[in-house]
Amino acid sequence: MTEDGEDGPLHHSCEAPGKGDSIANDSSKLKTSIVDVKSTNGHKDDHRLRNTGEGISPYQPRPPLLPRLSKSSKSISLEETVRTRRLRNSQESLSDPAETGSSTDSLKEDETIVAPSGFVLQGTAAVRNERDPSARPHSAVPTGSPAFRDRGSSLSDYERRPRSQQSDLTVQQWRATKVRLSPVQPTGPLPALEKSFASATLRAANRIDRDCLDYAMPAREKLGERLHRNLSDSRLLENMGSDSASVNSMRSTYSVLSPIRPQDMRNRSFMEGSVLGSGALLGAEELDRLFPDRRVGIYIATWNMQGEKGLPVNLDDLLLPTDSEFAQDFYVIGVQEGCPDRREWETRLQESLGPYYVMLYAASHGVLYLTVFVRRDLIWFCSEAEHATVTTRIISQIKTKGAVGIAFTFFGTSFLFVTSHFTSGDAKVYERILDYNKIIEALALPKGLPDTNPYRSTPSDVTTRFDQVFWFGDFNFRLDKDRSEVEAIMSSTVGGDMSPLLEHDQLSKEMKEGSIFKGFQEASIHFLPTYKFDIGCDVYDTTSKQRTPSYTDRILFRSRQANDIKTLMYTSCSNIKTSDHRPVIGVFQVKLRPGRDNIPLCAGQFDRSLYLEGIRRRRITREIKTKEAMKNQSSTICTIS
Repeated sequence: MTEDGEDGPLHHSCEAPGKGDSIANDSSKLKTSIVDVKSTNGHKDDHRLRNTGEGISPYQPRPPLLPRLSKSSKSISLEETVRTRRLRNSQESLSDPAETGSSTDSLKEDETIVAPSGFVLQGTAAVRNERDPSARPHSAVPTGSPAFRDRGSSLSDYERRPRSQQSDLTVQQWRATKVRLSPVQPTGPLPALEKSFASATLRAANRIDRDCLDYAMPAREKLGERLHRNLSDSRLLENMGSDSASVNSMRSTYSVLSPIRPQDMRNRSFMEGSVLGSGALLGAEELDRLFPDRRVGIYIATWNMQGEKGLPVNLDDLLLPTDSEFAQDFYVIGVQEGCPDRREWETRLQESLGPYYVMLYAASHGVLYLTVFVRRDLIWFCSEAEHATVTTRIISQIKTKGAVGIAFTFFGTSFLFVTSHFTSGDAKVYERILDYNKIIEALALPKGLPDTNPYRSTPSDVTTRFDQVFWFGDFNFRLDKDRSEVEAIMSSTVGGDMSPLLEHDQLSKEMKEGSIFKGFQEASIHFLPTYKFDIGCDVYDTTSKQRTPSYTDRILFRSRQANDIKTLMYTSCSNIKTSDHRPVIGVFQVKLRPGRDNIPLCAGQFDRSLYLEGIRRRRITREIKTKEAMKNQSSTICTIS
C-alpha cells in the first residue's frame, strides 16, 4: 500500500493474505477491508467478499470520524455549497437509518439520483445482488457533505457500546432504508384556534352574501344597453374579499357608492365658487355619471277630460304605452276640464307610475291641472319648482280658459312646461291668438330661479327665458273644411299620411305666418283627429251640431339651441274613451348641460302622503287581481264524480 499524502488518493490492495506473510503484513492487509466508496472495482470486490463471508477479520476496525476529502472536494464552488445547504434543509439525512416515516413517494426504488456536492442516491434494484436476493441495498452515502459531518459525533457512541451490542458495520450499511424527505416545519408560531377549532375567516372562505351578488348582475345584462350605474361598482367588486366579514364591512361602510376619503374632505370644498366640474353636485362629472349621452327622456301627455267625474279604470294606456321599450325620466301630464277631485287624479297617476317615481310638483288653475313626476333617483338634481297661472277670460273668477306653467332647472338646463285651454269655436282664430299673446306676457316665470342665458331672454315673451319649453293643451284650432270633405280625406289616407288634412289646419297656417307660437316646432302627425268623439266609442260627433273632426290637442316645443329636442313618439291614445277628446302623448329626448352652484336645489322635497297613498292603492289593486285570477283558475277545474 502506498500513500501519496493526506489529501492524495489511497490505493488499497484487495488480494487475499498469503501463508508466509508476517504479522505486520496481516495488520496492513486487515486495513484493506475498508473499501473506498469512490472505487468501482473495490466496491464490487468488497461487495462480493462480504456476501460470501470470506476474508473477514475477527477484528473490526474503527471507522474514521470524518471522511477524507479528495482534491476535488476542496474545489467545491459556492453554488454547490448553497445547493447542498438547500438539500440538507429540504431532505432528510440519507445516512441516518434510525429515521422513520416517509413524506413522499416521488423517489422510486429503481432510480439512481446524483445530487450536487457528491451525493449518490442508489435505489434497491441498482445494487441488489443476484446471488443473494435478500441482500439489502446501500444507503446513500454523502461524500464531503456538511450534513455527514453534523452527524459524525454519533459514531463515538458506537465505540462505547459493549461488544455484544455492536453490529457489523457492513450489515448496517446494507440495512434497508428508503429515501425520505424531512417534514416541513412552520416558519412561525401557529395562530390560536377558537373553541370550535375553526376561525371565522376559514368558515366564511369562498362565500359572498347574496345581497352583494346583486351588484355584479348589471355586468351580465345584454350588450349594447346603456347602464346609468355608479362607476365605482365594478371597482368595488374587484376589491371585495371572499369572506363574509370583509363583504359585510365593505357593504355597511360604502354601500354601492364611491368611497370618500377623509383627506379629500379636508382638502376640497364642494361649494367653493361657481363650480362646473369636479365635485359639483350639478357639475359635469355627476351629469356624465347619470347621463353619459347628456340626454334626458321626457314623457308628455295632454287630455281634455270634459269634466267627467268617473276616471278610467286603468291609466296605464295613458302613461305606459305598450309600444315603448323603456320608461322615461320625467312624466308631465296636463289636463283641461279636469275632474272635480284633483287629489284623486294625482293619486291615480301615482298609482300607475308606481314606487319608482315621485311627484316633483303640481299646480292648477281652476280646472286646468299640471303635474310633474320624476324618477326618485333624480330628484336631488332638480331645483326648486315654481309655477304661475294666467286666465284669459274677461271675468277672472271663471277659470276654465287660460294657462298654468311650471318651471324648474335640472342640472344646468332650465325647463318650462305650460298647459293651456284656448277659446273654443270654429271661426275664433283671432281670439285664440290673443289668448296666446296674453299668456306669454303675463306668465311670471322664473321667480327665484336664475336665468341660464339672460342675454337671449325677452321680457315680453316667457318662452325665451328658458332653455327647453314644452307647450301643450287644448288649443281649439280646427280644420277649415266641411265635415263631409274631412271624412272623405280621412277615408282616402294611406299609411298614416295626414298631410292632406293638415293643409286645412288653422294652427299650422298661423304658425307658418308667424302670428302664434314663434320659434316652436311640432312633430309630424300620423294619427287621426282627436276631437270630437261620442263618449265610449270611436265615432265622431253624431249630435245635431255635427262638429268637424279636428286636431285640437297638440304638443309643441321650443329650445334655445337648435336640435336640443328630439321627438321619439307623437301619437294619440285611442284606448281611453271616457271623454269626447282623445289624449295625445309625446316622448322626447332633451339635451342637458351641467349646472352651477347658484341653483336653489329641491333637496328631495316631494308630496310624501300622495306617494304612500298611491303605493297603497297599487298594492290593493294587485291583490284584488291576484284573487280574481285564482278564482277564475279554480272555476275552470273539472271534477269527476
